[in-house]
Amino acid sequence: MLDIKVLGSGCANCINLEKLCREVISENQLDAAIEKVTDFQEIMSYGILSTPGLVVNGKVVLSGKLPTKSTLTNWLMNSLAEKNN
Repeated sequence: MLDIKVLGSGCANCINLEKLCREVISENQLDAAIEKVTDFQEIMSYGILSTPGLVVNGKVVLSGKLPTKSTLTNWLMNSLAEKNN
């Protein structure tokens, strides 16, 4: 199972990143849990200085922009493969 955290205050890009994650998970039938993190202290604990941020299985993979759908799919599939090895 993938542990995904979307870090952000609730801005448009943060909302869009969460939606994009849900789309990719649904389309690829991935076993994943998504958590929305809005607490500034918790966001800072990941070293994120600009939002949105994306943390997959405890690893920061994105900060300050939106990925393309294909890039996000690639990240999630690779993270799932790493976790299963």
